[in-house]
Amino acid sequence: MLIISLARTLKAYWRRRIINRHPIPLAHWEAAVACLPLLQGLSLAELSHLRELSTLFLHHKSIYGAQGFKVNEKMRLVVAIQASLLILCLDWDDYRHWRTVLLYPGAFVAKREERDESGIVHAVQHPLIGESWDRGPVILSWDDVAHTMAPSESPSNVVIHEFAHLLDMGNGAANGMLPLHRTMNRRTWTSVFFQAYKNLNERWAAGEPIPLDSYALESPAEFFAVASEVFFVSPQKLQTALPQIYHQLQLYYRQDPASRTLLF
Repeated sequence: MLIISLARTLKAYWRRRIINRHPIPLAHWEAAVACLPLLQGLSLAELSHLRELSTLFLHHKSIYGAQGFKVNEKMRLVVAIQASLLILCLDWDDYRHWRTVLLYPGAFVAKREERDESGIVHAVQHPLIGESWDRGPVILSWDDVAHTMAPSESPSNVVIHEFAHLLDMGNGAANGMLPLHRTMNRRTWTSVFFQAYKNLNERWAAGEPIPLDSYALESPAEFFAVASEVFFVSPQKLQTALPQIYHQLQLYYRQDPASRTLLF
C-alpha cells in the first residue's frame, strides 16, 4: 500500500509540474471556450480543471494532420478540450493507453475485409468521420469537429463519440459494457441499456421516430457513444426522452450537464 501511495503522489506531482510549466495561454483558452457551445454552464471551477486536463492532453498526446493536412494550435486545443470534457470528473489515467490523434481534413475512407453469408471475403470501403482503436490512434474529420464550434440543433459531436468509444474499450473491445465505478451497479447498467436498446430498435423497425440518431442502433457500443454525445450536447433532450439512460451516464461521468444550463 505504501508503494501504491508513493506512486500516486509522484504521479500527481509530475502532473502538477506539467500544468504549472506548460499552461495553455489564457487568451487562447478563452477564445476556444467561447467557440464551444457545449461548455456553456460550466462553473469557473470546472473550467479551471478542464484547462488543466486539456494542458495534460496537449502535453501527452500528439495531434497530427493526415494526408498533408496542416493542423494548427487552435485545432489541437479544440480537440483537447472536448476530449477532456468526458473525463472532467474521472481519472486522467482513463486515457493512458494511447498517444495519437489523427485529423483528416474531411471524411476519410476506411478499408475493411468483410465475410458474406456464403463465407466469401470482400474488400469494402466505408466513408467515416471518426474512428477509435484500443491503443490508438483516434481518427477525426476536422470538418466535423469544426461543426461543434457553432450552435446547432444537432446533438452530434464526433469528438465526444470517439472518445466515449475509448472509455468503452477500458475492458477490451468496445461493447457498451465499460469499466464502471465501484459505487455503480453493473446489473442495473446492463438492464437499463439493454431495455432501451431493444425498445428503440423495435420502434425504429415499426417506422416510429426515436430520440437518438439511428446510428445508435448499429450495436451496443454505438448506442453508448451516441447516447454520450446527446448527454453532453443536448442533455435535457436525453433526460426527457431516456431518463434512465441519462441517470446511468450521470453516475458514470459524474456530471449532470442538464442542470448547468437551458441554452443547449
